[in-house]
Amino acid sequence: MTKSLQDVYEDNSNGKIDDNSVPTIKVEFYGSETLASAIQKEKPSPWTKAHLRLYSFCLIAFLCSTMNGFDGSLFTSLQSMTQFRDHFGVDIVGAKIGLITGMYTIGGVVALLFVGPACDTWGRRAGMFMGCFVVVVGTVVSATSQNLSQFLGGRFLLGFGVSVAASAAPTYCVEISPPVYRGVLTGLYNCTYYVGAITAAGATRGSVHYAGNLAWKLPIWCQMICSAIVCLTVFFVPESPRWLFSHGKKEQAREIITKYHGEGNPENSFVSLQMSEYEAAISLNGSDKRPWDFRELFNTRAARYRILCMMIPSVFAQWSGSGVVGYYLTAVLASAGITNDVTVLNMNLGNTFIGAFGAYLGASQMQRFGRRKTLIGVCIACSLVFLGITIGTGIYSQTGTSSAATASLVFIFLFAFWFSLGWTPLQALYPVEVLSYEQRGKGMAFSSAAVNAAALLNQFAMPVALERIGWHTYIIFIGWNIVQAVCCYFFAVETNGRTLEELTEIFESPNPRKASTKKNEVIVHGGAQSDV
Repeated sequence: MTKSLQDVYEDNSNGKIDDNSVPTIKVEFYGSETLASAIQKEKPSPWTKAHLRLYSFCLIAFLCSTMNGFDGSLFTSLQSMTQFRDHFGVDIVGAKIGLITGMYTIGGVVALLFVGPACDTWGRRAGMFMGCFVVVVGTVVSATSQNLSQFLGGRFLLGFGVSVAASAAPTYCVEISPPVYRGVLTGLYNCTYYVGAITAAGATRGSVHYAGNLAWKLPIWCQMICSAIVCLTVFFVPESPRWLFSHGKKEQAREIITKYHGEGNPENSFVSLQMSEYEAAISLNGSDKRPWDFRELFNTRAARYRILCMMIPSVFAQWSGSGVVGYYLTAVLASAGITNDVTVLNMNLGNTFIGAFGAYLGASQMQRFGRRKTLIGVCIACSLVFLGITIGTGIYSQTGTSSAATASLVFIFLFAFWFSLGWTPLQALYPVEVLSYEQRGKGMAFSSAAVNAAALLNQFAMPVALERIGWHTYIIFIGWNIVQAVCCYFFAVETNGRTLEELTEIFESPNPRKASTKKNEVIVHGGAQSDV
């Protein structure tokens, strides 16, 4: 009988295994034997008072994810506003609109050198605060812009601040999450992207009828809401126990784990497991204590393989076609014959809701299906959806038939669903999981830089491609998504069912991908358990 670690837990919690009347059975599963043993002993529940408080702390970090979602949806909507295009002299396609969107990305790339020091030196909470504070400043600069130069400066600050905050926040979530619920909880982090996206789509839809520049300035002012909330509340949540441990504050780390992972019991199996792993895996004088020391990212074969895995969602999610159907939805809809400002805003809002549904569905099932299968599946799905978009827009461009335009729209919505189902939760979850503790702060800076560098291709090349070759641009993504699926099959490591520290053994093996998918066995004798 082959089961996932989640299945083993669910059977145990439902009384199917931990019952002396049950005969001896052999359970095969992917994951850690020690974590499975702890689950068997303690029977964790996601709805305890301690866990509910922990979720409320993570909600503060989740707000950092809204900022990228807000900007992506906001800028898609702004392009459809005549007032915005007239004020800055831009069109829905071309190099000038690419420069405005790209400046946000450039700010994110420049932030690379500052993310590690912010998160590693002063803590995960400080990283979130500093990033969000810069976003507040960038919002003020953007919303008060009188000319293009000032607007570009605001975009740069927004990208810089979001890069810092969006590196610190998922790191905080993955490090403070209980091992059993890490996949779902950290996966949900990036789903909050859609809270920002829906807010932006709703704000622009509500302000489109205002006269003059207020129509586009009002939604921009809303961009600072979530970042301001984080600035005001982040220091009221506990610090990451791993960060505390690495800075010699072992007792504080133990207190947090005992209170929120062990139900107040210092002898709880999860407390003992995590503290012993901290002792073995977290260095008190590692390179994370030296702000400008990046050797830990590349100095061993295992470290380089971790960086390779980190790059998979960071780059592939950007090159799956989301840049075309995201930032340039207005141009994509135009290729399908939909150009009315209000209609485009309605489509953007509907597309965002569909993406949100897919994201939360995917995150809720992440523990069940695992990371590797999800990566491969979403690449194949995106390829098939782009095939539909290409056929629909191609037929419309040749015949002008409304049915072809409708079909294109359906596939655009399907892309939002499938992309969000897999890539949205994995973009935050997978990079922080595959990086070791000493790599995590600086590694997430590289992840953010990789996301932004990959996005530059979308933001500078895609508007030009859409302007010159139109719907033929979509053909690229049919084949490229298949290439991504093949790469994920051969190189992606499965992280599901293990604590973060246990992944060290996987990455140090000769073939990490094979080691991560090797099945373990547990012999269950009624209520007893032994490892095979």
